[in-house]
Amino acid sequence: MAPEKGDLAALLAPGVSFRRLLLVGTGALAVTHLPFWLNWAGEFYPDLELRIVLTRSATRFVAPDALAALAGGPVLVDDWAALPVRPAPHVDLAGWPDAILVHPAGQSFIARLALGLADSPVQLALQLTTAVIGVAPALPPGHGNGRAVGEHLARLAADPRIVVGPTEEATSASTREVHDGGVTPVSTMFRLMQQRLVERETPIGAGHGNR
Repeated sequence: MAPEKGDLAALLAPGVSFRRLLLVGTGALAVTHLPFWLNWAGEFYPDLELRIVLTRSATRFVAPDALAALAGGPVLVDDWAALPVRPAPHVDLAGWPDAILVHPAGQSFIARLALGLADSPVQLALQLTTAVIGVAPALPPGHGNGRAVGEHLARLAADPRIVVGPTEEATSASTREVHDGGVTPVSTMFRLMQQRLVERETPIGAGHGNR
């Protein structure tokens, strides 16, 4: 979720050692906050190289051209038909970044990632990369009534490359009820991803061997 105006704690930018970030937005409503977070990243991390990929469903909520203007580069759509055959998009997406952040990560995207369904360039790249991966779930009300989501998140959390962000209380846009599936802020995900990098003691640039 985007922080409320004046929420200094949420705006606090942690120190990070990654310099190339692949940011993936999926088709959860929280993807509409990406313009805010791109402005935040541009202000606090001016040297951060950023690439953005949106899933097809994400483009229903946020325009690629708008994000491209904020990011200063093209926004890719996670579809084999939308990307060039050369260079192989999954190899490039796997090998370029030091870190990958999926924000927000919708329930379908989480399930496909946990099951290894490499059916799109980003999904395949996430299976191949050695970069640290941050996954920030954005879940609908009632997500805990079934077993699948919890099992998928547990499987992802067991992967040493992946750090799964905690969900937060949020108000559902459809029911207007408070539930516990809200997405954690990008600033928090940066902090968690940096902690995982330190824990792994992975030299920055190690992921580039996937090219």
